[in-house]
Amino acid sequence: MGDPDHADLDEHDDLEEHGDLDDPNGDADEETPSELDESVRKAVERSRMGAPAVGEAVRDRFSADEVFQRIVAAADEEVTSSGRELFFSGIAAGFAISITFLLYASASAATDHPIVGAVLYPLGFIYIIIGGYQLYTENTLPPVALTLERLASLPTLLRHWSIVLAGNFLGGAAGTAALAYGNVFDPAAAEKALELSRHGAFETPWWSLFSKAVFAGLIVAGVVWVGFSARDTVSRIVVTYLAFLAIPIGGLFHVVVSFSEAFYLVLHGELAIASGLVGFVLPVLLGNTLGGVTLVTLVNYFQTSEDRLESARFEGIERRLTPREWAFGRLSGRSYVPMLDPTEQGLSSEGTYRVMVPIANPRTEADLVRLASTLASAHEDAIVHAVHVIQTPGRRPGDPGRRQRERIMEESDRLMEPLRDVAADYDAGLRTSMVITNRSFEEVFNAARRTDPDLVVMGWDDDRLWSDARAERPLTELTSRLPSDFLVVKDRGLDLSRVLVATAGGPNSELGAEVAEMIETVAGAAVSLLHVVDDPAEREAGETFLSEWALDQGLPDAERIVDDSGDVEAAIEREAGENTVLVLGATERGLLSRLLTDSLHMEVVNDVDCSVLLTERPGERSLRDRILG
Repeated sequence: MGDPDHADLDEHDDLEEHGDLDDPNGDADEETPSELDESVRKAVERSRMGAPAVGEAVRDRFSADEVFQRIVAAADEEVTSSGRELFFSGIAAGFAISITFLLYASASAATDHPIVGAVLYPLGFIYIIIGGYQLYTENTLPPVALTLERLASLPTLLRHWSIVLAGNFLGGAAGTAALAYGNVFDPAAAEKALELSRHGAFETPWWSLFSKAVFAGLIVAGVVWVGFSARDTVSRIVVTYLAFLAIPIGGLFHVVVSFSEAFYLVLHGELAIASGLVGFVLPVLLGNTLGGVTLVTLVNYFQTSEDRLESARFEGIERRLTPREWAFGRLSGRSYVPMLDPTEQGLSSEGTYRVMVPIANPRTEADLVRLASTLASAHEDAIVHAVHVIQTPGRRPGDPGRRQRERIMEESDRLMEPLRDVAADYDAGLRTSMVITNRSFEEVFNAARRTDPDLVVMGWDDDRLWSDARAERPLTELTSRLPSDFLVVKDRGLDLSRVLVATAGGPNSELGAEVAEMIETVAGAAVSLLHVVDDPAEREAGETFLSEWALDQGLPDAERIVDDSGDVEAAIEREAGENTVLVLGATERGLLSRLLTDSLHMEVVNDVDCSVLLTERPGERSLRDRILG
């Protein structure tokens, strides 16, 4: 469990988000001093992810809602950690438990008084908590809070627990082996260590182990809660020390300490591994888990109000997983909903048509912004949101420090400035944000789910960063549940004067017609509609269909072309030669997943000389379809 200090505020970023406070010609001088002080306080006294840095009612104390917000902000950061990061952090924590075992046994043997040994018992836990290592019993609170809020799924929670627990056990085993074979214990301490281990493994009944572990789990979860309500390291050390002192004095059991004791007996040939795990470690594990989760569920969670995630929810944005996603994770869609970046906060306005444009290279993608601005300008109140996706190689990047973040923001702003000039020629406003990630294509979906745009306009080419998507999450999971309408652009100059829409009906073709209508409205494009039938005998029916379809889609003046050759791709290629833009809807097998796997099976996309717009509209798939195909 990481140190809650990671949520310390990034003052520079938050000041930028709340206005130009250093502008001498701005409107700040119109506010009273008290109003200005309050606006500044609200700007700077929240972390980058929105968690409070000071209390609202009393500055040096947090309410239950505010503590919960801080916990969820920390859990949100940790749940995105890679399995490798969690595992090795868990190993470090497990190895640190040997410090507790060493000091407890050595001090007890030296004085023959259990209280003296108990006084040194908490030191290993202080090392873990202040060092920010992952300990299983501390993870019964933050990731559970995230799961209770339906921001993370149950499979995600179980994955997190399993990785951390495996790391704790491996680290504990390594530390115990070092104590047993490294001559760390003197003879008296070694005998005392065996005595302490036998007490739990042989002298304490199964149900007694379980009930004592429940109280230990409550204590550890309480330490985490109080740690997030404290504002300084000294307070956290004192609370941690006093709380963990209660475990040996009360005769309670902690699962990682119990595993280390059981393994110590195994190394001395006094206990079989299987019986030690089932008869000693398992009841302690279940008790610690129940105790920690109970504290979150029955006490801390229900003492908070609906304001507990004020910083993470904004009007118009549904951040929670669906019940099926919460229960089944990726099998049913998403397994995790990230915290909303404060830079995206203002994008949730009701009644605003929003077009999101992921930008990989601002120098070469001005046409994408121009197209998005054209589409947005067809609506009375519209915003184009350009997301600069800054890709990093390899593992997930850590959160940059303030200075580094400032440099990245400045460079991103400089690169995005020409795009603002492009958008200035249109009626729609332009908002920009950036994201630093090693998951380029997946991050497009994450940003779309966070901000819920009406349309995503995304460039596609062989040298795009999006081509790296095959190394990310399963493509079937990523593309089978689209967060919004998608328009994928093959840019070959993007002349919007003559637009051809090929249609056979269906929602994806309807989206293509909407796009054509918007281009016609704003850019005055000449629109043609193409429908292909199998033979001349079906021509009349095709003409009737196309005429009715054009009226339904708001394109009554569009030229209507019916081809009776039966060869769809050849007909499209012929007609595309007279047009500057070709609009194609996805087939029932989907578009994005086929682009990513080079299985589109539509050579016409590459054979025509004009720009191509490929459209796909979200479609629902049942859980049975996702599991069984």
